[in-house]
Amino acid sequence: MLRRLMLSLVATSMPFAAMANAAENYKIDPAHTSLTFSVRHLGINNVKGHFEDFAGSIVMDGGEIKEATCTIQVKSITTGVKRRDDHLRTPDFFDAAKFPVMTFKSKRVEKNEGQLVLIADFTIRDVTKEIRLPIKLSGPVKDHQGATRIGFEAKITLNRKDYGINFNAALDTGAAVVGEEVAIEINAEALKETGQ
Repeated sequence: MLRRLMLSLVATSMPFAAMANAAENYKIDPAHTSLTFSVRHLGINNVKGHFEDFAGSIVMDGGEIKEATCTIQVKSITTGVKRRDDHLRTPDFFDAAKFPVMTFKSKRVEKNEGQLVLIADFTIRDVTKEIRLPIKLSGPVKDHQGATRIGFEAKITLNRKDYGINFNAALDTGAAVVGEEVAIEINAEALKETGQ
């Protein structure tokens, strides 16, 4: 009798345990997210820009990030100067007509001296490279409307030539018109999908 009661209690509690440990899906909130970049110009100044059209998701399980993906529309690149933006969309740089999207897909998460590092495949112009992205997670918190949010912050520097973006010209001083190193900064918020 006691054994039967114990088995019944275990069977009853299993669905609740599964619910407690179920993965939680979050969608990137574009209104509170920025994907920005900075690159040297003439060796004397940093030119900054961002992408306006993107979508992404984050999967959390037990308070830890399990998966992160993002798709960025290349044609949405914006630096505040139309002529420059149009040039960045040409084959000299991103070739937006031929390669309309950039993609980011995580593979695993590691911890390095307390720092979370997202190992991911990043693809530009159909060239995929594995990157190590140090990240900071914040939350979850409830916003003023009762929705659950998390924060995601990251910085990384990449060499654009690794992705086939080779355009350049040299000045008499030897400095490059456009630097090879591109600093990328992500500041994101993601909303927990309803029904979870």
